[in-house]
Amino acid sequence: MQYSFPPDLQKLIDARLATGQYSTADELLREALRALTEEDDDLLAVRDAVTQWRAGDDGTPLIEAFDEIRRDSDHGQP
Repeated sequence: MQYSFPPDLQKLIDARLATGQYSTADELLREALRALTEEDDDLLAVRDAVTQWRAGDDGTPLIEAFDEIRRDSDHGQP
């Protein structure tokens, strides 16, 4: 698919493509949108945790949170 970008954005895209990490602009844009979606999801999770904390929820002890993250990463979870 063809895209028309302003010169400054096209320069950034060309620089990323030049690294060889992405073979097409489509691939680069797909990954950028995936990363943006993940960032939005993470921000919502942080906001939700802050809201719960302000409402009096003590949350998960840090050691338990780390253990959960380790378990998830051992099973190929993000």
